Amino acid sequence: MFDFFISTLTVAGIYGLMALGLNLQAGVSGLLNFGHIAFAGIGAYATGIAVQAGWHPVAGAACGVLVAMVLGWCVARLGRQLGSDYWGIATLAIAEILRTVATNEDWLTGGANGIAGIPSLFDGLGRPWSALAFLALVLLALGAFALLASRLASGRFGRALRLMREEPQLAICMGYDLRQLKSHAIMAGAAVTALGGSLYAHYMSFAGPDYMVAAETFLLWTMLMIGGLGNTAGVLTGVVLVQAAYALVPFAKDHFHFSSDLAGALRLGLIGAILLACLLWRSQGLIPEKLRRIP
Repeated sequence: MFDFFISTLTVAGIYGLMALGLNLQAGVSGLLNFGHIAFAGIGAYATGIAVQAGWHPVAGAACGVLVAMVLGWCVARLGRQLGSDYWGIATLAIAEILRTVATNEDWLTGGANGIAGIPSLFDGLGRPWSALAFLALVLLALGAFALLASRLASGRFGRALRLMREEPQLAICMGYDLRQLKSHAIMAGAAVTALGGSLYAHYMSFAGPDYMVAAETFLLWTMLMIGGLGNTAGVLTGVVLVQAAYALVPFAKDHFHFSSDLAGALRLGLIGAILLACLLWRSQGLIPEKLRRIP
């Protein structure tokens, strides 16, 4: 029970990092990024490749962050004439292309088998201290980036992103470069998400193409919509609720003795019911974004 609780908190913290990265893009900036999980996959693979090459884990995480930011810069400049919906579809296509490359390039990524044997960061401490130390690291990173994201969103940069989201033409008239704002938002979100992917690779001791399936991006979107787009506290609330639903289903399975297939369906159904309830009665999320109104 104790190990399960620690594991659930660790995974929730990692997904919280990824959700914060997506919130900076989708919630604050209004960018429909449907390929966001590709940044986490890059962080995971960079860590796995670096560890195989004998590099320090910090170097692997740094490489993942750097490559993810470069990809984010390229994505931001993708199709200047594309509308937001078509741009979102293009980001989904990019993520699928990267997943296909990772699945087929055995020499670099291990192909469909992925990269196994990635060491945990605190194996030398022994159980349960290694798990507790890793959880502390994840929560520390989550707290630091949550505070940073909150300050960015409430500062001048965040106000510029919201203006770009709500009134792009007014933002242009006020002298803002929308391409630059978009680039900065995506690159910042990509960096945080790549770090989450790197931590996930260390936690699972594995990096594989399944990390970049589209369903993972839409799971992050679900967390944002339940908690509240554009609100850091709302995002973390959505992460907690979704991960709680994931954690509660195994207990129900053991208590009512139903099959694993039914447990998977129940898990998806429960998350879907929470999302539907929020869309019907709290369309802005449980903790909606607070915008200053000009009287």
